[in-house]
Amino acid sequence: MSEILWEALQHVQGYIYPNEVEVNWSVLIALYPYITGLVAGAFIVASLERIFKVEAVKPTYRLALLTALAFLLCAPLPLVAHLGHPERALEIMMTPHLTSAMAGFGFVYAWYLMAVLLIELYFDYRRDIVMWAQEKTGLKGMIYRILTLGDYNISEKAVRSDNKIVNIVTVIGLPSAAFLHGYVGFIFGSVKANPWWNSPLMPIIFLFSAMVSGIALVLLIYIVSSYIRGVELDRACTDTLANYLLYSYLLDLSLEFMELAHLFYTQEEGIDAIRYLISEKIFWTFVVIQIFLGTLVPIFLLLFARTGLVRFSIRKYIYIFATVLTLIGVFAMRWNVVIGGQILSKTYMGYTTYIMPLFGPESVLLAVGIWILPFIILAVLIKLLPPWEHPHEWERAELE
Repeated sequence: MSEILWEALQHVQGYIYPNEVEVNWSVLIALYPYITGLVAGAFIVASLERIFKVEAVKPTYRLALLTALAFLLCAPLPLVAHLGHPERALEIMMTPHLTSAMAGFGFVYAWYLMAVLLIELYFDYRRDIVMWAQEKTGLKGMIYRILTLGDYNISEKAVRSDNKIVNIVTVIGLPSAAFLHGYVGFIFGSVKANPWWNSPLMPIIFLFSAMVSGIALVLLIYIVSSYIRGVELDRACTDTLANYLLYSYLLDLSLEFMELAHLFYTQEEGIDAIRYLISEKIFWTFVVIQIFLGTLVPIFLLLFARTGLVRFSIRKYIYIFATVLTLIGVFAMRWNVVIGGQILSKTYMGYTTYIMPLFGPESVLLAVGIWILPFIILAVLIKLLPPWEHPHEWERAELE
């Protein structure tokens, strides 16, 4: 018996089934919906400018797309690392199981990556890529020439055509992004044997929390990257994103409150076990971190910033603090769903304990490494495809 399993056995409370001593879905499975949520949320930020014509957030349009791509490339890594056999990752595509909800991730992921995000980025950047291919030399120039795919036509007609394609792909991509993350909540909400998971609201809650985390991430990256570049923040853009973060947060909080209210009102089997789970087993991660620090405090900060009582020079620090707490709070929500649902026994009469190792295949160190990797990829993408250079010059020409 492993040391972790033996230690977990010492902390078992009440009566549980033998196979419930060890928590099988580790921190990596909590990290997986967190990353996919950031992807969906970042794409929704990009769609604000493209579909809903929110001109104020235009400075973050390309940054949001690159953020979505960087995190999407890393989204399968927690699952692959958890399975322990990365060489089998493509089996899901080669031998598809069409009735499996989990297998559906492979198809949704491939569709979103290949048919939505890459196409939108290519046609949005195509004009700039062609210009860079003609200007740059060396390795960077060669990369740009490859990215042109041999098409150097940047006439007004061709650029207009690119713009139409981007608009169409964005319209298709919005429900795709919602489906990419909503299906994670669908999987948890479909587990009838677990009252902590089984809820028809679970996919919607996951989707709104994804919007919250994605907006917070893009806003935080925008503020930090502007500071690093030594340029002034666009006040209208920053305040508008903060407002959308606040609206999304209020909706997300309302949905989570409705789910809890329904849970305690119906008083279904296992409600006493859930009450103990919340008040004792996950009190710190659920009540303190997720609800208080990760939800109520950011909402209060965003409301305070919205009053106009503080100058923008102070407001931006409030936004930084609120977005960091938001990202922590949303991860706590994923943690409480994934880990909290497993430490509650199916007997409703006992609990096990999750012990997270520092090193190893299911360790906190590996989870932190996977979490940092998208930021490294994003830095490379920003270096290769600067999101703040040549921002829609052809669109401005059209307006003029």
